[in-house]
Amino acid sequence: MLKAAELVVKCLENEGVEYVFGIPGEENLDLLDSLSRSSIKLILTRHEQPAGFMAATYGRLTGKTGVCLSTLGPGATNLVTAGAYAYLGGMPMMMITGQKPIKKSKQGRFQILDVCGMMAPLTKYTHQLASADNIPSRIREAIRLAEEEKPGSVHLELPEDIAAEFTDSTPIAPSLSRRPVAEQKAIEAAVAKLQAARSPVLVIGAGANRKMTARVLRQLIEKTGIPFVTTQMGKGVVDERHPRFLGNAALSAGDFVHRALESADLIVNIGHDVIEKPPFFMVRGGTEVVHISFRSAEVDPVYFPQIEVVGDIANAIWEIKEKIEVQDTWDFSRMLTIREANEAHVALGADDGRFPVYPQRLVADLRSVLPSDGIVALDNGVYKLWFARNYKAYMPNTVLLDNALATMGAGLPSAMAARLVYPDTPIVSVCGDGGFMMNSQELETAVRLKMNLVVIVLRDDGYGMIRWKQQQMGFQDFGLDYGNPDFVKYAQSYGAFGHRVESAEAFAPLVTQCLQTPGVHVIDCPVDYSENDQILHRDIQALSAAV
Repeated sequence: MLKAAELVVKCLENEGVEYVFGIPGEENLDLLDSLSRSSIKLILTRHEQPAGFMAATYGRLTGKTGVCLSTLGPGATNLVTAGAYAYLGGMPMMMITGQKPIKKSKQGRFQILDVCGMMAPLTKYTHQLASADNIPSRIREAIRLAEEEKPGSVHLELPEDIAAEFTDSTPIAPSLSRRPVAEQKAIEAAVAKLQAARSPVLVIGAGANRKMTARVLRQLIEKTGIPFVTTQMGKGVVDERHPRFLGNAALSAGDFVHRALESADLIVNIGHDVIEKPPFFMVRGGTEVVHISFRSAEVDPVYFPQIEVVGDIANAIWEIKEKIEVQDTWDFSRMLTIREANEAHVALGADDGRFPVYPQRLVADLRSVLPSDGIVALDNGVYKLWFARNYKAYMPNTVLLDNALATMGAGLPSAMAARLVYPDTPIVSVCGDGGFMMNSQELETAVRLKMNLVVIVLRDDGYGMIRWKQQQMGFQDFGLDYGNPDFVKYAQSYGAFGHRVESAEAFAPLVTQCLQTPGVHVIDCPVDYSENDQILHRDIQALSAAV
């Protein structure tokens, strides 16, 4: 006979869980005690939200379910944003929350919320464990659903009295499961449509990033010469140094990428869904679209593809690559002309010496000091657009950004999860001062775990993304300024190393020094966003329209 809490841990071990991220409370002390004897490592955090971000990013990078833990009530509510982050972002993640005894409780309604009801809209599955005997089947089902396409968050509630029960149940072994492959007629229809097109283009989205379709996609591009665009969450699926890479769909409209898409007469949309900001908008009677993904297309007013290839993406691309024949009638000259104009624009400002640092210089310098497998974990702010657009990703999942929930506060925790998955890879977290301060307390966690990590805080003393939008809409500059701590002293107070950038030229050498020096390093980098509207809105639209 096993205590139910012990059985939960055995089930997690059976699923290959390596870490549990979070903060326990009195309602899950039985579970905490069982974890103390497990091979699973508890990553104790300073807030539940970043614990969820870490679990979700672990899932994003490994394809295995990341697990996070909280107590009931306020601990559970603090996981809500992370649950939505994983749910929209396609990251397999399980939240386990505690609860008061459900059979006999002498505390009335103290701290009690309907947590399963709260989690239902932002998870693929939520369940209160009401019987110790059912724990193996519920954990197996939850993890199956978390990892099944489209991956996402799941939730289990473990009441205190159920955790203390004894049972003779045992873990259920995961089944052998293979993703279905696309039907041959759909493959043939896609090939025929591609061969009949004059200027087809590929758009690579987040779904292609999840299952590592990089090799077959590159083979298709090499064989056919068809140019490609990436969405923000599709960055790096194919090396963006490739001569057929047209750019990243970082902006909503009016960029060179949009001009290239407008010049296409067929768009092949690979692994994209409407949760990520659309890289293009379909119109009735306009450019036709072939949808290639694990699931059928979610029809939207701006997305209603004419052909759907539904099944394993890598297999579908391989099948198309094998069957397609290069056509003499294909003409990519217009797209490649636009590509050259985009490349020239991206290069502008790469050596700008003004200080505070201009974002073009910052992005170019960081790219120059990181190796091909180096990881940049981005928080959310206007700098995300600069990195999506100007920073070329050479490998899948080397630019961790969120273009689904797009929440602030995730940059530092996602970098910490990446460090656990990749112990020896250079990893840099890039945060705005606003997003950094939302979960900066996790510096203590990173220092306690003896992580080697570089955290760049882009300081403009205000909510820069919203200021840019405010400016675009013609409103007065109002309500977006705040004060900041001395980030050097702040880092040092946690036992991290603090640094301050004093000139544009000093940035790259400082990052290199920090990457080569063990420990947690926080770099205070003043940044100048004053020309964002001019460059990202007015200049790009005028220059791209002129091509």
